[in-house]
Order: sequence, then C-alpha cells, then structure tokens
Amino acid sequence: MTTTPLSMDELAKVIAGDIPEGAFVNLGIGQPTKIADHLTAEQGVVLHTENGMLGMGRKAEGDEVDADLTNAGKVPVVETPGCSYFHHADSFAMMRGGHLDVCVLGAFQVSGGGDLANWHTGAPGAIPAVGGAMDLAIGAKQVFVMMTLFAKDGTPKLVPECTYPLTGVGCVSRVYTDLAVFDLTADGVVVLDTFGTTLAELRERLDVPLLEREG
Repeated sequence: MTTTPLSMDELAKVIAGDIPEGAFVNLGIGQPTKIADHLTAEQGVVLHTENGMLGMGRKAEGDEVDADLTNAGKVPVVETPGCSYFHHADSFAMMRGGHLDVCVLGAFQVSGGGDLANWHTGAPGAIPAVGGAMDLAIGAKQVFVMMTLFAKDGTPKLVPECTYPLTGVGCVSRVYTDLAVFDLTADGVVVLDTFGTTLAELRERLDVPLLEREG
C-alpha cells in the first residue's frame, strides 16, 4: 500500500512487473503503451502491435524517432532485436487466434463479472473507437485493464453492470487502477493492493462487493 494514488506512469510500472516472463503481449492505445517503457530485456516479453509489428520496444526518444516506426497509437517506438513486420490482416489473425498471452486495454467501465466497455460511452455526438479491442478481448488468454477507478465526475468505473455498449463479455481477468488492483474471479472481486486508500474506503465508494486477499 502507498500513501497516495498512483500516477499512470507508476501504474504502468506495476503492470510491467506483473507481466509473465516470455509472454507475448499487446498494449492498447493510450495509457497502456506506457508499460513498454518499464519492461526489461531480462523479462523476455515480446510486444505485438496491431498495425503489424512483433518485437516492439519502448517509446522512441530524440534521434531514435522514425515517423514510419510507430505503435498502433501513432507513437514513435524503437525496435527490439529480432523484431518482425507483417500485414495488418496477419496481425489480426494473431489477435483472434489465441496467440497472445496478455493484452492490456483501457476502459470506460468494467463490471464485477469481467464485462468490458471501452469503445463508446453512448453519449450523443461521441466518436466510437472500436479499433482492435473486440478482437483482443476475446483472443488474448488474459485481459488486463488499466484505468482510473473513478471518472472525472466521480462515478465509479468498476461497476456491478456496465451501462455503456460492451466490447466483450466476461473477458477481463484483472483491473489495475490508480487506487487499487482487483482480480476478477469466479468467487467475486478480490482487492490485491491499494494505493492511497483502504479496503474499507473502497467498499464505501463502490457498489461492487469487494473481497479481501487471502494470506
């Protein structure tokens, strides 16, 4: 437990440390791309990006920037030794075919049962952004979500049931937020860690029943 909520960079470092060694991983557009900056060569993690690269590295800096070498969010990145490139269709075949061990996605809402809503708020005039999220949500062996626990208006984003259009049903296994990390299990939502808050405070603010981690 820390005394303050985590920044998104700090949260990215936490997630990077939890990714299994040697895993094939896709990082969603936005905040999840920060995770690449905290992975070490010793972990042997291979990053996949849906625009056609396997072996993506961290964010490029200074003279490393190549406008033709970007992740799916158009952020310049570096290559890692042995990286490869392929057609967009082949990239999606990898995503849909169960070849990714982990994907990390952002979200507008996640339900206690693991439902994911991250492509549209349903608000009039809002621009939907499906991207490859639906393919990743059903294709990856584990789906992690990286998000703030509360929206700007203070409403929870971890909810009993999603009210926004769904990306996937029962697909999320773990939720990483600025205030806590949650495992979504068959028995319920388990709080693994807290940052700048307590389990009691979270129970007061969330409508989802929260279980304490055993041991």
